Amino acid sequence: MRSATESLDLLTDLVARARRAGADAADALYVDGVSLSHAQRLGKTERLERAEGCDLGLRVFIGGRQAIASSSDQSAKALRALVERVIAMARVVPEDPFCGLADETLLERHPPALDIDDSTEPLPEDLIARAKETEDSALGIKGVTNSEGAEAGWARSRVALVTSHGFHESYTSSRHSVGVAVIAGDGLGMERDYAHASAIHAGDLESPKAVGLRAGERAVRRLGARKMPSTRASVVYDPRVAGGLLRHLAGAISGAAITRGTSFLKDRLGQPVFSSGISVIDDPHRPRGLASKPFDGEGVANRRRALIERGVLTTWLLDSRSARQLHLTTTGHAARGTSAPPNPAPTNLYFEPGPLSPAGLIADIKSGLYVTELIGMGVNLITGDYSRGAAGFWIENGAIAYPVHEVTIAGHLAEMFQNLSVADDLVFRYGTDAPTVRIDGMTVAGT
Repeated sequence: MRSATESLDLLTDLVARARRAGADAADALYVDGVSLSHAQRLGKTERLERAEGCDLGLRVFIGGRQAIASSSDQSAKALRALVERVIAMARVVPEDPFCGLADETLLERHPPALDIDDSTEPLPEDLIARAKETEDSALGIKGVTNSEGAEAGWARSRVALVTSHGFHESYTSSRHSVGVAVIAGDGLGMERDYAHASAIHAGDLESPKAVGLRAGERAVRRLGARKMPSTRASVVYDPRVAGGLLRHLAGAISGAAITRGTSFLKDRLGQPVFSSGISVIDDPHRPRGLASKPFDGEGVANRRRALIERGVLTTWLLDSRSARQLHLTTTGHAARGTSAPPNPAPTNLYFEPGPLSPAGLIADIKSGLYVTELIGMGVNLITGDYSRGAAGFWIENGAIAYPVHEVTIAGHLAEMFQNLSVADDLVFRYGTDAPTVRIDGMTVAGT
C-alpha cells in the first residue's frame, strides 16, 4: 500500500493535470488495499490467498458535463492517457444541470479520529487457527454431521480523495472476520445453518469457538422442521435478519429514488412512518464501527443523524447531486467507487433498542413466526410490496415451539413499519444492525 502522503500527492498531481487540460473542476479518488484469507472444509485447506490491489478514478467537469474514468495502472503513460480520455468524454456527454463538486463550505476540514484501522497484518497461521477452531467447535455439537466450510479473513484499505476546490484527505480502515456453515441431521432431514463475526480490531473479534458453537447449535435446532398452513400472524425477526428492514428503509429514502419518484415513501418526509417508539440512527462516527468513515465520498462533513425520530421521517439520504435536484443540502451520505459518480448510502445504520427483552417482546403472541432466515428478493421499493421466503420457528403461547420451513411472509412495507416494535438486544455486528424486531398482522403463507 502507498502511504497516505504518496496517495494524496498522486491525486493532487492528477487533478492539476485535468485542470490544465481544460477541466473547470475535478476530483480524484484512490483506493488501495490488501487482504489475506483462508478457507477450509473438514480440516483440509481449500484456499489460502493474499491479494493486493489499487484503483484510481478521475472525475472532471466541463460546464454542465461530467465524465469519469478509472485505471489500475498508475504509470506516467497510463495517467496521461487517463486525463486525455476523461477530458474527451466530458466534451461530448449530455449536460447535467445538477452535477458538480460539493459546496466548498460543507467540506470536512478536521476529520475525526474513529479508531477504524488495525494496522497489524495477521500471519497466515493466525487465520488457519481461527478457521480451524471455528469449524471444530461447530462439528463438536451433537447432531452436526457435516460442514460446508469455515473461513477467516483480514483486509485493510486506504481511501484518498482530492478535489480541485481544496479537499485533500485520506483514511485507512481494516476488518477481521471469521465464519462457518454446517449441516445437521442426515438424509431428507438435513438442515443447514451458519454464523459469522466481523470486527475492525482483532481484539474485538468474537472468539472463533463461540462463532462455531452458535452455528452448530442453530443447525441442530432446525432439525425436524415442519410446514405450516397459511394464516395472519405476528412475525418476529431475529437480529441477524432484522437488519434487512433497515436496508429497505434506506433504499426507500435514498435521494436517488426520491428524485426519480420511485419510492413508496416519496411523499412522507416530516410525517410519521413508524410508531412513536421507533428511532433509526445513522452514525458515521461510531468508534470502531464497521461502516464508520470520517467524511463522505465527496469530502463533505458527515455526522450522526436520526433518520427516524420517534416515528417521524426527518430526512432523505442525500449526496450533492440529489440534494440540488430537491433544492436541499447534502446530508453527507455520498458513497462512491472509482468508476462511478457518488450516490447516497447509509453508514452505521441501526434501530435504537426498545424497552422489552426478546422474551418480553413475544410473550403475548399466541401464534406467530420467529424468522431466522430469509430467502429471495421479493421487495418492491416503488410500491412497498414485500414478499420473501422464510424459515425459523413457530411461536405458541409466547414461547418458541418448533422449527418451520418453506414459509412465505408478505405484507406492505408502509404497514409493516407502522406495526413494528423492537426489543432491547441491539448488538453491533454487521454495520447495519437491529435488535429483535416484531411486526404484527403479516401474512404467513405455508402449505
